[in-house]
Amino acid sequence: MAKNPIQWFPGHMAKTRRMIGECLGQVDIVFELLDARIPYSSKNPEIERLLGDKPRIIILTKATLASPELNRRWVEYYNRTGATAVLVDCLTGEGLSELSRAVRTVLKDKLERYREKGMEGRKLKAMIVGIPNVGKSSLINKLAGGKKAKVENRPGVTVNKQWVPTEIGLDLLDMPGVLWPKFEDELVGQNLAMTGAIRDQILDTEEIAMLLCGRLMECAPREFTERYKLSAEEVEGLDCYDLFRLVGRKRGFLISGGEINHTRTAEMLLEEFRSAKIGRITLESPERS
Repeated sequence: MAKNPIQWFPGHMAKTRRMIGECLGQVDIVFELLDARIPYSSKNPEIERLLGDKPRIIILTKATLASPELNRRWVEYYNRTGATAVLVDCLTGEGLSELSRAVRTVLKDKLERYREKGMEGRKLKAMIVGIPNVGKSSLINKLAGGKKAKVENRPGVTVNKQWVPTEIGLDLLDMPGVLWPKFEDELVGQNLAMTGAIRDQILDTEEIAMLLCGRLMECAPREFTERYKLSAEEVEGLDCYDLFRLVGRKRGFLISGGEINHTRTAEMLLEEFRSAKIGRITLESPERS
């Protein structure tokens, strides 16, 4: 197994950081998208510094893939810190009406000034920022009422900024996804890899899937063991490597000699976690952030 399963990160940080700084004055508000399954790990500390005191709404995306209980606790956590947080599913559109209300609340003073100047109805402008594959293009398409931005279920699709008009009185500025070049916390890198924010092609996916087995036993043992039909006796005392091999054997992913097909097992585990087939699972809680 590789000592470090995360070997390389996209190097567009400087260009995107410059674009954000140049465009910040053109927008009224920033939508900072975080993955609801890993709100802490998907929050780029560089973005925090770049945005300064610009009005902002934290949008917890992929909310229907995350634990409902932890969704609630994360929103409460951000509200306690004075931030405005909204749960959204960018594919189904769940939470978009709440987002529209949140915009009007956060920009209440500016909207009042527009009314006083007879500029009621003037379009607002919002910048969308976040790490790769967090759902920026999907959110834009939902708000725009059609397919306006390129969407794929892999990181790094948006490479340039683009303005998109919407049906809710907002013009949206989509920015490329920003991964920071170095992770101080190894757990952050693992979480990003597990959820698909880093391209699988540059990872040791078998190592990531093995680590995921251990994390699932910590965060969602019932969902994990039920999905793969693992008994309490079978999993007792197993480390993540042995859990991984047990799952592969249970699924019948065997090669000649009865050995486990590690590649198939890893691909299956990552796909089933990311699509919530194992269950609605969140890897981080506010108490540990």
